[in-house]
Amino acid sequence: MKVSRFVSLFFGLGVAASVFAAPDPNFHIYLAFGQSNMEGQGNIESQDKTVDKRFQVLWSTNETNCGKKLGEWSDAVPPLASCSGKLGPADYFGRTMVEKTDSKIRVGIVDVAVAGCSIQLFDSPINQSYMNQQAGWFKQRVEAYGGKPYERLIEMAKKAQEDGVIKGIIFHQGETDAGDGQWPSKVKAVYNRILKDLGLEGDIPFLAGEVLRSGMSKGANNNIAKLPQQSKNFYVISSEGFNQALGDGQNVHFTSQEYRDFGKRYAEKMIEVLGDKIKPVAESSSSEAPSSSSVESSSSVAESSSSVSSSSTTGGIVIPNAIYAVSVGRVHFEGDFLQVPISLAHSGFVNIRLYSALGTEVASVNRMLRAGSSDVLISKRKVPAGVYMMSVVTSSSHVVQRVNLR
Repeated sequence: MKVSRFVSLFFGLGVAASVFAAPDPNFHIYLAFGQSNMEGQGNIESQDKTVDKRFQVLWSTNETNCGKKLGEWSDAVPPLASCSGKLGPADYFGRTMVEKTDSKIRVGIVDVAVAGCSIQLFDSPINQSYMNQQAGWFKQRVEAYGGKPYERLIEMAKKAQEDGVIKGIIFHQGETDAGDGQWPSKVKAVYNRILKDLGLEGDIPFLAGEVLRSGMSKGANNNIAKLPQQSKNFYVISSEGFNQALGDGQNVHFTSQEYRDFGKRYAEKMIEVLGDKIKPVAESSSSEAPSSSSVESSSSVAESSSSVSSSSTTGGIVIPNAIYAVSVGRVHFEGDFLQVPISLAHSGFVNIRLYSALGTEVASVNRMLRAGSSDVLISKRKVPAGVYMMSVVTSSSHVVQRVNLR
């Protein structure tokens, strides 16, 4: 039976298609950009091929040869920037962020990187004189980002903002610009543009990694050291102790282990800088039993419909022939959010839809939740006080219940 049937049972009206999907404040997004070291040059080994599902990547190119589709989230198994990339600092940055933050936090990466690029590649628009001087392979790599890497970074960042909240930026570039004394101010200009184009607050941390201290581009570290002079939000991640080099003849790329350690350094600094901003929003107990003042049982409607299971539920109706694997606690306002406590018997995706008294769908969110108790947060911007119908769907269960928000 469709959800609209239940809405009709409660309100006697049809369902209009008006959807408002709120971003999850506990899905933390980080932007990553730069040149070859950010793209990743380390060999991907067996230990790198599995990753916690709390760490996701939003793919920024469309590359069917490796099964990647532009604008789709997937488990953050390397490579993260392009199919031609390998293991880079973003990999173990994200893994460490997941490991060292609350289990309610998910982490997403948007990674745009082109080997050998100057900071000019992230100008908007790109200087065509600069592009005209580049080799064919370089132009092909740029074309993978629609010919406009900066615009692609912003496009994907905006898409990520539909699902989560941007918390910071990690950056590794500068080898190509080692001799450019204006590079620090050029980086600051890109940072300012990112904040403006994405409508971000002026306190977004920007973490820049040093290059190899013994490499042919070691002079770039002189520029990188000056970045904190550009902004109080700029921090330098040390490459001290990373001297093995990849052995590719250029002596500018790190080894796989150094990329892992570098990513951890980025994450540890990000956690330090963000402080309380890294904590889950509206964290509270989800074990509280449903309250009659906020959740009203639908059992009377269930009894009046022969097509609805009469089995007992926690404040709602379970669709027939479904395994009862989800329950909903006391739905209530908490700060700027509507808090929906969910208990799952098994990990999986959960879809929550909220319908107004007129039968209009006013909110729809999808979350990947672990087994046990979790809180799903929905922006209350379009959910004023009133009576609603809430549908909660998992792969094996479907609960519909009346919610009275005060």
